[in-house]
Amino acid sequence: MGDLEKATQRAREFHQREREIVDAALELFLEHGEDKVTVEMIADRVGIGKGTIYKHFQTKNEIYLLLMIQYEEELARVFEEIADSDDKERLTREYFRFRISDPQRYQLFDRLEHKVIKDQAVPEMVDKLHRIRESNFELLGNIIKERIDDGTLEDVPPMYHICAAWALAHGAVGLMESPFYQGMIEDKDDFLDFLINIGIRMGNKGQRGNKSKTE
Repeated sequence: MGDLEKATQRAREFHQREREIVDAALELFLEHGEDKVTVEMIADRVGIGKGTIYKHFQTKNEIYLLLMIQYEEELARVFEEIADSDDKERLTREYFRFRISDPQRYQLFDRLEHKVIKDQAVPEMVDKLHRIRESNFELLGNIIKERIDDGTLEDVPPMYHICAAWALAHGAVGLMESPFYQGMIEDKDDFLDFLINIGIRMGNKGQRGNKSKTE
């Protein structure tokens, strides 16, 4: 094996180990809560030494941010797959399904973002996270603008619709993770479908009465 091939193989092995570390960290964060998870626990889950973790990540904040970046990139891929669809409601439907269908992960990343912002940790990774999110917002905003122009949605700034969608998703996640409400909702899949359909209709033209700019 030549030097180039060896270097390529080492790079693949490095990235593969990094993925294993991040996947193990996510599992542990969801199982135990991020504050209780140590570097030693992550290393044990992967089956490597603690020192190997530090070859990839200097702090847990870097792991937190990489997980959040991957989450937003996953949402970006969902948007890219359906951006050219003639079904304008599909983007809204998939947005809500993505945010709501895995409430534990959603809540974890919401907590982690507060932590890294408070710590002012790894600003270059925070900037990357925000750039991806801004790109997602831009795509959502364009779709919303089209639906405003065709008279489907209320004529308000697109960010109103985006933030209203975020508020519904955020509240729905909190509801679905509440032990009290979990006991009250028997068919959780049907409830999820109900919430998504509310999200699709939310902001439709006429809901603000005579406050709409176009009326």
